[in-house]
Amino acid sequence: MAPSLKDLQLTRLGRRSEPSIAARDESDDLEDVGLLDSYDKRGGDEIDRGLRRIQLKVTGMTCAACSNSVESAVTAVDGVVRASVALLQNKADVVFDPKRAKDEDIKIAIEDAGFEAEILPESNSTRSKPEGTLSGQFRIGGMTCTACVNSVEGILRKLPGVKRAVVALATSLGEVEYDPTCISKDDIVQAIEDAGFEGAFLQSSEQDKIILGIVGMSSETDVQLLEGLVKSLKGVRQCLFNRTLLELEVLFDPEVVGLRSIVDTIDIGSNGKFKAHVRNPYTVGTSNDMDESSKMFRLFTSSLFLSIPVFLIRVVCPRIPILYSLLLVRCGPFLMSDWLKWALVTVVQFVIGKRFYIAAYRALRNGSTNMDVLVALGTTASYFYSVCALLYGAITGFWSPIYFETSAMLITFVLLGKYLEVVAKGKTSDAIKKLVELAPATALLLVKHEGTGHTIEREIDALLIQPNDVLKVIPGSKVPADGVVEWGSSYVDESMVTGESAPILKETTSFVIGGTINLHGVLHIQATKVGSNTVLSQIISLVETAQMSKAPIQKFADYVASIFVPTVVVMAFLTFLGWYICGVLGAYPEDWLPESSNHFVFALMFSISVVVIACPCALGLATPTAVMVATGVGANHGVLIKGGDALERAHKVKYVVFDKTGTLTQGKAAVTTAKVFSEMDLGEFLTLVASAEASSEHPLARAIVDYAYHYHFFGKLPNSKDARTNGKEAKFSGWLLDAFEFSALPGKGVQCFVHGKRVLAGNRKLLTESGVAIPAEVESFVAELEDSAKTGILVAYDNTLVGVLGVADPLKREAAVVIEGLEKMGIQPVIVTGDNWRTARAVAREVGIQDVRAEVLPAGKADVIHSFQKDGSVVAMIGDGINDSPALAAADVGIAIGAGTDIAIEAADYVLMRNSLEDVITAIDLSRKTLARIRWNYVFAMAYNVIAIPFAAGAFFPFLRFRLPPWVAGACMAFSSVSVVCSSLLLRKYKKPRLTTILEITIE
Repeated sequence: MAPSLKDLQLTRLGRRSEPSIAARDESDDLEDVGLLDSYDKRGGDEIDRGLRRIQLKVTGMTCAACSNSVESAVTAVDGVVRASVALLQNKADVVFDPKRAKDEDIKIAIEDAGFEAEILPESNSTRSKPEGTLSGQFRIGGMTCTACVNSVEGILRKLPGVKRAVVALATSLGEVEYDPTCISKDDIVQAIEDAGFEGAFLQSSEQDKIILGIVGMSSETDVQLLEGLVKSLKGVRQCLFNRTLLELEVLFDPEVVGLRSIVDTIDIGSNGKFKAHVRNPYTVGTSNDMDESSKMFRLFTSSLFLSIPVFLIRVVCPRIPILYSLLLVRCGPFLMSDWLKWALVTVVQFVIGKRFYIAAYRALRNGSTNMDVLVALGTTASYFYSVCALLYGAITGFWSPIYFETSAMLITFVLLGKYLEVVAKGKTSDAIKKLVELAPATALLLVKHEGTGHTIEREIDALLIQPNDVLKVIPGSKVPADGVVEWGSSYVDESMVTGESAPILKETTSFVIGGTINLHGVLHIQATKVGSNTVLSQIISLVETAQMSKAPIQKFADYVASIFVPTVVVMAFLTFLGWYICGVLGAYPEDWLPESSNHFVFALMFSISVVVIACPCALGLATPTAVMVATGVGANHGVLIKGGDALERAHKVKYVVFDKTGTLTQGKAAVTTAKVFSEMDLGEFLTLVASAEASSEHPLARAIVDYAYHYHFFGKLPNSKDARTNGKEAKFSGWLLDAFEFSALPGKGVQCFVHGKRVLAGNRKLLTESGVAIPAEVESFVAELEDSAKTGILVAYDNTLVGVLGVADPLKREAAVVIEGLEKMGIQPVIVTGDNWRTARAVAREVGIQDVRAEVLPAGKADVIHSFQKDGSVVAMIGDGINDSPALAAADVGIAIGAGTDIAIEAADYVLMRNSLEDVITAIDLSRKTLARIRWNYVFAMAYNVIAIPFAAGAFFPFLRFRLPPWVAGACMAFSSVSVVCSSLLLRKYKKPRLTTILEITIE
């Protein structure tokens, strides 16, 4: 599986080439710098005070209410100082006094609250899974409904060493977290197959193991040669060749030997006889989908080919005298027509329909029921009744009507429905397929010849690219991996990944994203991230994980599925008894019976119709197919959704809380005003403050350094090539002063020492707490800046205020219209910022927000979120910086905009690829449209069963004199599932909402 999103750095990739004079929005505002440092320091202080900090893995949490319950339960334990529960990571971080509480006490408290808890080893405090635990992905074939999913999940979770198992019906995939020391992937596959389903291993999170497909193997000698070649490589720990699948499993140390080296060794060492290729799990998945579709189509066409003659014998031939006379020829005890129908239907029933019996048997063996049970029961009843009727007629001379065609046509229509369902379900995963297709198959590797020193080109499989490889990208081709431009200049189309329509100029030191298209010039890039670490792979993994997840609304379908089939069987039995007993007692007239029929056959046909018309599949597909399509559509629009639960929560959002800097504003801060309030001249003042801010990574700090640089070296502004390193290199360029003991003070500013005297740069709070007096003249000047939506940076040197800088961050052009749109959707916007009240109110006035919360520290933002949640309201938080991550995690729906920072992405439920507020509207609107579609799917599925079952049972027969033949009932059942999937596919036509045009801004 793909690794954590901690490697996803979309903001930097998209913005490295911007001029340094415009600072980036990597965090919120100056007061919030150094949040993580303060957290680490606080953790260290707690340890120093004798407190203990542990992390626990908590399973069973599904929503914010669950995490709140866990947090409350842990906090209630005597001795616990602080507890924080991360819902998305399923982790709890607890600081407690070991003299008053033990690790086990906390674990028991969580379990008493109704959840499962596991104490993580201390060395793994930063990892999402305990050491030694792998996450594997398996393809599971043969699942037809939610009951199948529940059965597979139940079996997998009971396996020794399995920590977690999630199965998705719509994708036919299962994700299993397991301990490889207790159980192997082959054991898991075997368990899936023992449960009656097809199982295949796709990939795992194990980074140092690879499976290679081998071509050219012909003998045992070849196997020995192959294993010898691979084992001779330094860094290869183990290799094992699978003779059945022709696959080589290699365990190696990636720090010592690369994957390409292994493949090259196999090729060169065998003189070209053996060819090794890396198995792409996504390509394998697509191939399996096509195989499943082809297999189902073959079964359907075979069944149709054999069923049509049966149907013709029953319906058409009696109207053609010559053919009918031949069919009436008696061959032994039966007519020729009976022999033909019996033979043809037997093949359909037990050869083509064998899959239904196998699946039904395995389901019953595992204590569950599914659609296959209903199909097997209905067709078997029809078939064996017909056989018994023939034998009874041969013995007694009383010939009852036979219904062989019912069995054959029923199986044919069910197979047609399953084929159409497989095709439709395949379309729901088109988004992942399109993303996979973005990655090029090959790459041009530039290698220096050892002898001549000349650079030569070599075409390699893109899956064999290694970090630091230099690759050539020609015009019109795709960038094969994430990397940095080493040579060349060109425009690159990144719309397929980030959603940005305008081509972006890429020059030396610019970052490029794998899968994007080089438009004009030739580029030489150095690969920095390859394989599952690339941005494209991370996006695919994110979408795939979301499609694997279950929305809370799915619980309803799971419950119905658990009781559906037994209920239908009981209803069918009662239908049979009711009609048969009523017939025997004379409760209905004899003319209701078909010609040559009797009460038993009459009642049996009704009961078979009940069995085959009931459809649990439609209920099971209602939610997962809609979630799959929605997550794919969202990805196409630059909105990445982390799961079905987030998708469901977003449609009920009542409050949207906005961070200011980088969210409502462009995050491109620039110094607009600099005023000195001392004898120091402006140049000395700018040099002093730039020296203090040079060590800070905050965008406002970099804006100040760039402004000072511009002042001193006018006409020598850093260009895009220097922008990325200017802030760091400026300290050594000779014009900055040496700053010592630098520290960032969250919520206040920065401080350091220059020439042995303290320098402070920040807000009023920083200077006041440090004992620096703020003259009335300065206070008035700062107030003017804040009233004009600018941030005032006060600078003190040697405990004396020496000057003020005014920093402006322009609003995003779409901010006002998006706020207007949210209000029209019935959502109340709120602004929460660490900036001062005047600046916050000025920004709020410009965008039209009434509710303002200013001077809020990073931890306080989460408290603001909780205050809105007290009355049960659903709150969405939109932010982009490290300081926003606590609030993003605390919110019911966290939205990281503009790809944000790594930590913001980890904490968010939604990731907006573009730095545009328009996508906030898209995210919420898509959620609403998806939930509406899911409800319609449920309404249709429930209405179908509620109406169809009584109709099939003959409840309306006394009034309409119409009886639903079992084969027609089977056709209705087959198409009900298809109709639900097609209903979900309508989401593919989703278009972004068009809002009212305001200030000549139209949201497309």
